[in-house]
Amino acid sequence: MAIHPTALIDPNAQLDSTVEVGPYSIIGPHVKIGARTKIGPHVVIDGHTTIGSDNHFHAYSSIGGPPQDKKYGGEVTYLEIGDRNLIREFCTFNCGTVQDKGITRIGSDNWFLAYVHIAHDCVVGNHTIFSNNAALAGHVHVGDWVIMSGFSAVHQFCQIGAHAFVGMNTSLTQDVPPFVLLSGNPAQAHGVNLEGLKRRGYTREQLNAIRHAYKLIYKSGLTLDEAKQSLDAYAAELSAEAQLPVQQMRSFLDVSTRGIVR
Repeated sequence: MAIHPTALIDPNAQLDSTVEVGPYSIIGPHVKIGARTKIGPHVVIDGHTTIGSDNHFHAYSSIGGPPQDKKYGGEVTYLEIGDRNLIREFCTFNCGTVQDKGITRIGSDNWFLAYVHIAHDCVVGNHTIFSNNAALAGHVHVGDWVIMSGFSAVHQFCQIGAHAFVGMNTSLTQDVPPFVLLSGNPAQAHGVNLEGLKRRGYTREQLNAIRHAYKLIYKSGLTLDEAKQSLDAYAAELSAEAQLPVQQMRSFLDVSTRGIVR
């Protein structure tokens, strides 16, 4: 291991032999870190934290700290981070609480830019981008390929569906269906994240289906229950390829607990 002599690593921490640790970083006794992960200077990693391979933590990040929750009583809770994540300066990721499942989970191939906060019991998928100062309150679930723009903030227990785009300075207090682009304070939907979907290989047929599904939910004047029925009928007319994203949007409406931004 390439460990700087000023780093403080508890002898009980489990680090792969290829891990690099920079000056003045501190790693606690219950931490496990996978192959080729790089820990920059002045990083603190504590708690029952498990980190996969090929991650890169930049200076002054605080990872695995106790949840910022008044109900927390010192119980053993966890933080899990996948592979190939980039964590820039001053990010804060907290462990979970026993009031939820006791674990905060972050997937793989994510970019977390400076000052991002991931609170207790959050679940973040894969291939997301969190721009500077984006923040999640507790118990938030974020799907794959979501983009959180700078200074966006999410209320506790919200869900954000895959491929959604949350604009800069957005205050989000309700759920966001997959593929939707939104911004504002309070947040408002402004169409479909077409550019992101094109970059990820969605076909013209799929894009047209997603746009029509969006119109049924947001532009038709239907109640949410009526929109669900219309989505079911519309999906039945589509090819298997085009059906899939429409079914994703439809299924999200059933699992939403805070109501969708609408």
